[in-house]
Amino acid sequence: MTPRELAERICRVLGEAGHQAYLVGGCVRDLVLGREPTDYDVSTDATPDRVQQLFPQSIAVGAQFGVILVVDKSAGEAPAQVEVATFRSDVGYSDGRHPDHVIYTQRPEEDVQRRDFTINGLLMDPRTGQVLDLVGGRADLRAGLVRAIGEPGLRFREDKLRMVRAVRFAARFGYAIEPATFSAIRGQAREIHQVSAERLRDELTKLLTEGAARRGFELLHDAGLLAAVLPEVSRMKGVEQPPQFHPEGDVWIHTRLMLERLPSGCSATLAWGALLHDVGKPPTFSPANAASDRIRFDHHVEMGTRMAEEICRRLRFSNDDTEQIAALVANHLRFKDVFQMRPSTLKRFVRLPQFDEHLELHRLDCLASHGLLDAYEFMRRFLAETPPEQVRPERLVTGEDLVSMGYPRGPLFKEILQAVEDAQLDGRLNSREEALAFIRQCYSTQTN
Repeated sequence: MTPRELAERICRVLGEAGHQAYLVGGCVRDLVLGREPTDYDVSTDATPDRVQQLFPQSIAVGAQFGVILVVDKSAGEAPAQVEVATFRSDVGYSDGRHPDHVIYTQRPEEDVQRRDFTINGLLMDPRTGQVLDLVGGRADLRAGLVRAIGEPGLRFREDKLRMVRAVRFAARFGYAIEPATFSAIRGQAREIHQVSAERLRDELTKLLTEGAARRGFELLHDAGLLAAVLPEVSRMKGVEQPPQFHPEGDVWIHTRLMLERLPSGCSATLAWGALLHDVGKPPTFSPANAASDRIRFDHHVEMGTRMAEEICRRLRFSNDDTEQIAALVANHLRFKDVFQMRPSTLKRFVRLPQFDEHLELHRLDCLASHGLLDAYEFMRRFLAETPPEQVRPERLVTGEDLVSMGYPRGPLFKEILQAVEDAQLDGRLNSREEALAFIRQCYSTQTN
């Protein structure tokens, strides 16, 4: 059963039991726009206890707020799930996210008033297809506006993350943010830190990967949110670059041009790598002067790698994602040297985890600056023409071989094994016998 089929079934069962039940929120918005929703939510006058009574395979994920997760576990299929929320009014938001307590209601008119934006406040009866618009959402969809329901400042005080969500919806759909709503965002932008790092990270990642990252980050900047959530990125604006390498302009322009090319659905680590690849340039900027014939950013890669790691830690990325994002920053300039790399160095380079992301980041970097793709095409040919067994050949010798040859365990082991592998990757060693002879010739078993 698909999520849509499950949502329609829930509405049907609730209706047959004498309850009101509607599709609600983003799924209705998408259906009105002619898009297929990715998930579905249901709103009803049935209490959480009643929902669980009617749907025994449900989970009380937020029963204190009237939210029940109904799960379909059809045999042989991935389980579909739909959130079912009881009509309610929310009272107080002391923590800036959850209501202090809720009051259940029988009227959908009261329920929609607690929601974030008019375009997300539509209800639909799936049995008839009738859309119930109690907040002017259809008019704002036609006008291309993201407008807070009711008083914007109150909506954002209830949940500060809504400010970033407003930006994301405006970017994703190509809409404007209604002036009073935008003004309220600017007024509360500095309070975005009340949002947990995890929720902020996830919302920013959606903004980066939904196909409108450039517009989204321009809106973040204009709303004052970028300086609050990612001051390191905000500082890119106005940092000039050498025109012979970056005719497009400053670091902020270059970064936005890269974000513009991120496709919808791209990986989160690639997107964050694109955003942060030059984050080390503002603090390492050195203007052209008598001692230097051009603008320089000495050691900006090393600085940027440390900054990217700190940003990832601040936003509570997983260790794996942090490592990959930092690696993308650390290695993004290495492509300029690929024509001079020894075969062993080149093969080790392409053995980086998720090398396809490194290659794509380089392509985006080039297209957002000088436009030259020589190194990119060179690497594509190398990958196409080099068999995997030449990139990752089986070891000719092991540590146990070194022990049997009389070499003591210690740092020398790693040095010898790497030297053998380098020679193997360069094509200078092709057999175990040649490797053993190479070791005896180059390394003494005697250590001081």
